[in-house]
Amino acid sequence: MPSAYESLRSRLAHAPQRWLVTGGAGFIGSHLVETLLRLGQHVTCLDNFSTGPRANLNLVLAGLAPEEAGRLRMIEGDLADLDCCREAVAGADHILHQGALGSVPGSIADPVSSHRSNVSGTLHLFSAARDAGVRRIVYASTCALYGNEAELPIRETSAGDLLSPYAATKAIGEAYARAFANTYGMEFAGLRYFNVFGPRQDPDGPYAAVIPIWVRTMLQGEPIVIYGDGETTRDFTYVANVVQANLLAATVPTLATSSRVFNIAIGGQTSLNQLFAVLRQQLGALRPGLDIPDPIFRDFRPGDVRHSLADFSRARDELGFMPTHDLVTGLGLAMEWYAGEASPPAAP
Repeated sequence: MPSAYESLRSRLAHAPQRWLVTGGAGFIGSHLVETLLRLGQHVTCLDNFSTGPRANLNLVLAGLAPEEAGRLRMIEGDLADLDCCREAVAGADHILHQGALGSVPGSIADPVSSHRSNVSGTLHLFSAARDAGVRRIVYASTCALYGNEAELPIRETSAGDLLSPYAATKAIGEAYARAFANTYGMEFAGLRYFNVFGPRQDPDGPYAAVIPIWVRTMLQGEPIVIYGDGETTRDFTYVANVVQANLLAATVPTLATSSRVFNIAIGGQTSLNQLFAVLRQQLGALRPGLDIPDPIFRDFRPGDVRHSLADFSRARDELGFMPTHDLVTGLGLAMEWYAGEASPPAAP
């Protein structure tokens, strides 16, 4: 019997709909755009290219047939611009809201910019969608809301401390989703992502994640830096699993409540020491003879969460979500990208 996601893909391929992806040039957003276009959907991408490079969309379009690429409508604009949001939502059947400044350290350094993008931008999008009569919005939330939750695995009902301005912005976004659902009769599915990784994840800039940074450092023959003792754990989630969750959440006939949140993860707990060992093995196989030194350990950073392990049973039971890629499989697919052997074409 086909999975819920396999069945959905088949249905979408035979019934094109109109989708808005905010932050569609970003890491996760570009994978959503690519998948939807390959399924014959009509996609509007809204992005200001502040963190998602144009090269991501160039790469997506270069790999598509002309008729698939022709279904993309690009709007360069900012979520903090209400008129821009109104233009983007016009005619949309589904909204996948990924646009954000997604960094804990970045939010600590500049909380005002995080608030503008993640709170004001989200409020403007929700308001524009309300005015356009869009029934449901799927939006990106974060496991950072759980803070240092002691009870593992973490369930959606867990209540941790907010350890960074970034976590606070996402908590406010969830609060607005509940308020709009209660006030305006809309539906919202918030996806609390756990440490997403995969191709097109940028190792540069203030919003870079640990895996691409480590791979780049290893390729340079330099020691990677581990903050703490290396026994900090994460539930690393390959990007294809996140794409699946978004499409299921957008199309499931009903939600259990009008504003529902879901953990999106694989339910696996990997320490940073274990991650280093896997990366060293896979990168060594890709680049024989590469000398990868042992890590350097430094003090814990402010805002970092100690342990993370998700219970994704709510997404499984209510959305039909079943992860297709574990950590090792996902890294195997992403390693060539991280190693610089699968680069996007130059921007025109």
